[in-house]
Amino acid sequence: MKILIADDHDLLRDTVVAFVEAAGAMSTVGVSDLDGALAALDETADFDLVLLDYNMPGMRGLDGLKQVLAHKVSPRVALISGEASRDVVHRAMAAGAAGFVPKTLPAKSLVNAIRFMAAGEQFVPADLLTEEAISTERHPIAQKLTKREMEVLQGLAEGKANKEIARDLDLSEPTIKLHVKNLYRKIGAANRTQAALIAREAELF
Repeated sequence: MKILIADDHDLLRDTVVAFVEAAGAMSTVGVSDLDGALAALDETADFDLVLLDYNMPGMRGLDGLKQVLAHKVSPRVALISGEASRDVVHRAMAAGAAGFVPKTLPAKSLVNAIRFMAAGEQFVPADLLTEEAISTERHPIAQKLTKREMEVLQGLAEGKANKEIARDLDLSEPTIKLHVKNLYRKIGAANRTQAALIAREAELF
């Protein structure tokens, strides 16, 4: 099996490469960003799995995942990350990811997960499949907001207008405007774009 590992943290990438190769029956190529991963795919079409760091340069959230999935060689692609919301994991899987690997996994479990996905299966830790998984409530920003404000913020992060958010949440537009004003104050945002950027950088959705 041949694995492409893309992560901008040199130590972590080299450690994962060492673990995988020490397990035997797998060879690796390591790169530091999305452009490097795409270049490697252009040069070599026989990777059994591409493992992408969710937060590395060029990824832009799930855009990088989708870009690699759309590559002409149609690779199997999984995400690796130190932290991610349950919603991010589920959206990644819905987009076609082979799985999600937390960086907190023990070495043996990490290698087994990579081997599992490279063999054509999907891998997501069991706790990420439950409602209690890596909750956004752990993030300081999420702790400041009510459940409804979080729902409105998600709408902003998705680029929706107040009217669309009101329709989705079955609320009036004035009510949405009030929630927007309140969440701006709580998270320190000056406008919709900034609020969406804050939410995205915090990986709330």
